[in-house]
Amino acid sequence: MATSAANSFTTHDLAFVLFIAALVLLVSVAAVRFANRSGMPTLVLYLGIGLVMGEAGLGIHFENPELTQVLGYSALALILAEGGISTRWSSIKSSIAPAALLSTLGVLVSVVVMAVFVVLLLGKSWTIALMLGAIVTSTDAAAVFSVLKRVGLPRRITGVLEAESGFNDAPVVLLVVALADAATPGRTAHAWWIVALEAAGELIGGAIIGLAIGWIFAKLSRATAPGSSGLFSIGILSVAVLAYATASLAHTSGFIAVYLAALVLGNSNLPHHRAVHGFAQAVGWLAQIGLFVLLGLLASPSRLGGQILPAILVGLLLLLIARPLSVFASLTWFRFRWQEQLFLSWAGLRGAVPVVLATVPLTVGTPNTEWIFDLVFVLVLIFTLVQALPMPWIARKLGVTESAQVLDLDVEATPLEELHADVLQLHVGETSRLNGVEIQELRLPKGANVTLIVRGEQGFVPSPRTVVRHGDQLLLVTTAKSRDQAIRRVRSVSRDGRMAGWATPLRSEQE
Repeated sequence: MATSAANSFTTHDLAFVLFIAALVLLVSVAAVRFANRSGMPTLVLYLGIGLVMGEAGLGIHFENPELTQVLGYSALALILAEGGISTRWSSIKSSIAPAALLSTLGVLVSVVVMAVFVVLLLGKSWTIALMLGAIVTSTDAAAVFSVLKRVGLPRRITGVLEAESGFNDAPVVLLVVALADAATPGRTAHAWWIVALEAAGELIGGAIIGLAIGWIFAKLSRATAPGSSGLFSIGILSVAVLAYATASLAHTSGFIAVYLAALVLGNSNLPHHRAVHGFAQAVGWLAQIGLFVLLGLLASPSRLGGQILPAILVGLLLLLIARPLSVFASLTWFRFRWQEQLFLSWAGLRGAVPVVLATVPLTVGTPNTEWIFDLVFVLVLIFTLVQALPMPWIARKLGVTESAQVLDLDVEATPLEELHADVLQLHVGETSRLNGVEIQELRLPKGANVTLIVRGEQGFVPSPRTVVRHGDQLLLVTTAKSRDQAIRRVRSVSRDGRMAGWATPLRSEQE
């Protein structure tokens, strides 16, 4: 029997699997360029690849929700780890409180509102309605991060969206599992207040474990880092995975642990920090591709058609009623303008998380819930396109864009690391008052300078008298010490013109 099992998978089978896997990865990598040009989120393309490979396309038959859930949780842990490592604390620190409230109170408001409408319009039981509301409530880190890169938003808004997508997976997972247990015959259903206490305990416990592991290994890494940046990068990502596993074994939230541990590590003064960021991003992309293709394989196109209308109905309720109410209930206390709240309502993108959570009732054995996976799959596919494609236009119409957007460049630059320097990219938007300003009039701090301007298809090295124009791409090289001051200066001139700092005092970077 053992020999038969060992011989069931041959080197020929291995070659075929590797051929398919490599082909999928190459197509997925090529699809990123198309997605960037068209504004289409990559997850839609990857789900489409999975559908094409499935039973209605190439004929690969895959029906294993248990394996999908296990691999899905693994991929989500890696995606959250990449999100934490890549997120700058300075970008989200002022948004932690509103994001935390949006990830807890906002989730509860959205779930209850959705449940009311699902009961009234679809005729489902309260437990099933609450579970469906919880499944579709969670925003997706991968979807949010990919779309935000092409929208010039103030730091306050991007901080809320990034932190929320990192925080809200944990409470939603706990809620979905508890409701699936309650809806399954033979499983113990606890009172709501017991579930709430358990969830709070798991979230707090996971947060403590994640912060502790991240802090301990950040301290150790400076003393024990190997000379190889590649080996060190593997070690750092392993620490984030260790946080997830430790928290899960301690019966606390692994998702909040992995995100917070990665956030601590990513914002520590790590050796080889650029290599770590690059490796984490590569692993995050690999996890996204594998997860979305797998979810596309699990879906059955023959069943999806029957859920199109219910999915559109549920999606509209979520987008136009439940999400805005949850944002209003959570962010009004922090004096967000109504335009900002409207944009945050629209920008709550769904992605892999709801589809993975839709497998929970299937694996638990909740009766008559097969339709939930199909409905959620269709909802994510349709509303990711509906929300993501017009997002830059909506941001401009609501007046929440920034006229000058500063992005960190992903570069391999060991010399810059040794010099404690950064390379930044600046895009001069249509309303930026940088237009017409000479480079010398920026009055950048000592240690910072604009080294290249790309205008149209041409790049050139500017002189102090070079005039900046709308649409220019500027490369700014700065020492780590001068980085924040240089960003504040550019933002100030972009907002107030060449007289910024003379006519008016420089305002805070977070304004």
